[in-house]
Amino acid sequence: MECQNAQSLMDGYLDGELDAARNLEIQSHLQSCSRCSRAFEDRQVLHDAFKTGDLYFKAPAELQSRIQRSVRQASKSESAPRKLWSPWAWIAAPLAAVAIAVLAIVPLLRRPSSEEILTQEIIASHVRSLMASHLVDVTSSDTHTVKPWFNGKLDFSPPVVDLANEGFRLAGGRLDYLNNRPVAALIYQRDKHFINVFIWPSESKPADTTAVTRQGYNLVHWNGSGMTFWAVSDVERIQLEKFVSILKSQLPNPS
Repeated sequence: MECQNAQSLMDGYLDGELDAARNLEIQSHLQSCSRCSRAFEDRQVLHDAFKTGDLYFKAPAELQSRIQRSVRQASKSESAPRKLWSPWAWIAAPLAAVAIAVLAIVPLLRRPSSEEILTQEIIASHVRSLMASHLVDVTSSDTHTVKPWFNGKLDFSPPVVDLANEGFRLAGGRLDYLNNRPVAALIYQRDKHFINVFIWPSESKPADTTAVTRQGYNLVHWNGSGMTFWAVSDVERIQLEKFVSILKSQLPNPS
């Protein structure tokens, strides 16, 4: 895909209007083209801002009062005899326009946080794994098959547990790339839904779970057992939180 075509399709990609084939073409192009990747990040900021209403916010009370006083004074000056006309009248309107423009532009300068960027990466990896028929590299519900498969492929050993008895069957595992490093992905199945659990080492202290919903997907992440965990799926949020609670209870303590 050429850059011109990719950029013309970015808005449709952000709005989820493209078919699976086009989505994969754009994802592949963004991974290989730094210029288009930067352009996509800029559009994503605007897209998210429009979606959440972040482009609009209330002006400070002091600024509101100053603008209102200026407009009132300009109005009085225009209705007064010409000899009493104040030069402030022709300043008031431009001043108000500049103030409004500044208030509208400031949010556009906001850049997404590192966690927001990582959240988007995780959603993209989850969707890509379902679209590309590359959900697993090793297909097995046996932890003694899945866990050794990662040996030599990663610089850490991810904890692997099967939760079939609790209704979340281990479907297998695969390698993925997130947060600028190779990570482990464990795949669990709940009815017809799949849950991706991304794991990589963490130097942070254990942290409680944090749950968010983005683009119709539920995500839960936490630190524990010396690892960072992100679980993502389209299952109901209460089901994903139940899964995470069960998973956390069966994870080994860090040695």
